[in-house]
Amino acid sequence: MSKLPSISWRDCVKALGKSGFVIVREKRHIIMQRREPPPLCVIPIPKHKSIKKGTLRGIIRQAGLTVDEFIELL
Repeated sequence: MSKLPSISWRDCVKALGKSGFVIVREKRHIIMQRREPPPLCVIPIPKHKSIKKGTLRGIIRQAGLTVDEFIELL
């Protein structure tokens, strides 16, 4: 397993966008949802300069990706 990098919310949104997610709404958090079925996967991403590693790991898990797959999307 690769180490998680320290990334911003913008990098996280770009990587998930490459994986098939789109922004549904945006306030304090960015809410992203999968384009293709199953669309029930909704992921909140906090608007922080640097997302904590535990939070990032949870986002990756909710997206159904592995850490290595996520790093490749970056």
